[in-house]
Formats: sequence, structure tokens, C-alpha cells
Amino acid sequence: MNIAFSPCPNDTFVFHALAHGLIPGAPELNVTFADIDITNTLAADRTGPEVMKISFAALPWVLDDYELIPCGGALGRGCGPLVLTKGDQSPTALSGKRVAVPSERSTAYLLFRLWAANKVPGGVGEIVVMPFDEIMPAVQAGTIDAGLVIHEARFTYQNYGLSVVADMGEWWEEDTGLPIPLGAIIAKRGQDTEQLTEWIRASVEYAFDNPTASKDYVMAHAQEMSEDVANQHINLYVNEFSQDLGDDGYHAIEALLTRAADEGLVPKIDRDLLFSLKGK
Repeated sequence: MNIAFSPCPNDTFVFHALAHGLIPGAPELNVTFADIDITNTLAADRTGPEVMKISFAALPWVLDDYELIPCGGALGRGCGPLVLTKGDQSPTALSGKRVAVPSERSTAYLLFRLWAANKVPGGVGEIVVMPFDEIMPAVQAGTIDAGLVIHEARFTYQNYGLSVVADMGEWWEEDTGLPIPLGAIIAKRGQDTEQLTEWIRASVEYAFDNPTASKDYVMAHAQEMSEDVANQHINLYVNEFSQDLGDDGYHAIEALLTRAADEGLVPKIDRDLLFSLKGK
């Protein structure tokens, strides 16, 4: 089975058991490691593998062809994207400025657009898409005025002399009371997605039951981050929602995508397609 997910510690931690033949009955995996902007594009173009990790924000464009798997993804609290700058920390200072984002169809960017519409007078200026690991160096160098960052940047931005303008997760949680939906696992329709769900959930449960078993696999793909940062990353992004989205998870996803559709930022979602595997 072909699958694409990021080399980030949360994904390698979750999929370690499945990728290493430790789940009885599961097929051999052919893994492609890819940045979220790449997988979002592959899903939208219908050219990706059978299973992928994408942004929840990209779901409205692909639900006709892919099902949302109710486990293995990334939702949570206190784990939202950050808006960083080297200078003025006031949201008003972003008016007309160049802002780097990790993907135009990322949850991070969708939240940023909803936030900026109310917080940045006149809106920001040019949006520049770049790999997430290049954003903080660009802000530090002054080639970008501000950056929207994800993943382990929450733990390392101080190393670049940067400051937080706003925490998108904190804003979302205060506004809605819901967890923030970040990364979704999707699978092409027409295959046995209920069986696939069982295998992925078993991989998540193996990871929780054997937290050190994936250490070498995680660190081999951790893009030079320290073991301590990798562990913080896992602890933040792998949680009960990784085992099952549950009512709160689905409510959060629907709230985000409905609000975005009402603002004309994404296509309107089909609830039946979104909830097709709920409770499986």
C-alpha cells in the first residue's frame, strides 16, 4: 500500500508500527515522506497515493474522491500555528506586510485568514508559500516580514530571535471552545477504508503502548531536531484524537470548514461525505 506523510515526529511515531510490519494482517507500506504542501497538492490533483496526510483545510476540495480516516491525524489543544515576527508584535503592524505560510491550503493558513480578517486593518500584503522549515530563517534574515509556523517551531522560534504576534490555536480555542484540527489522514474511496482504519488505529495504539520502539525511526527523519524537541513534538500532536476523532474532533472539523465556507475561503462541505466513517 502506498502512503505519504511528513517526516515530522508525530507522523513517524504514529505510523512506525504499520511501516515496520508490526500490525498483523496489514499490507507492506511504500512510504513517501512529503511536506504538507506537497500532499495537499497531490490530493487536489488526484495524483497521490492511496493514503495521505493532508491539512484539514484541504478536505473540501477532495472529499468526493477521498474519505476522512477517523484516526492517525493531528488535532488538539495548545498546539496551534504561530504568527512570528522579528519586530513589532502588534497585529496591526502586519498591515500590508509580506507573510510566509507553509501552504495556501493548510489549516494554519485558513486559521490565519480568519484571524487576520478581524485583527489586521486592511489585511496583510503578499503571501509567500515556502517549506515550513525555511520560514523562521527567512523572517530572521528580514526577507519576510512575518511567518506563520507549524510543528516544532513552537519550541524553537526563540532560537531565531523571533516573537509571537498571535497563537492561532489559542485564538481558535477561545473563540469556539473546540480543539484545533490540523492534519487529516485520508484514503481513496473504493478501497476497504474500514479495514484501513483498524490498521491505522492499531499502529497508534502500538505507539502508545511502546513509546520508545519508534525512537530510531523518528530521529532518522527528524530533520536535525534534538531528541528533546522531537519528544515535545510527539507529546503535543499525538493524543486521544489520534486514536479516534470522536464527537469533539468531528465537531471541530465541521466548525472550521463551515466557518471558512461561509467566508468564501473553501467550498461548502458535504456532511455525509465528511462523516462517512464516524464511529468506525
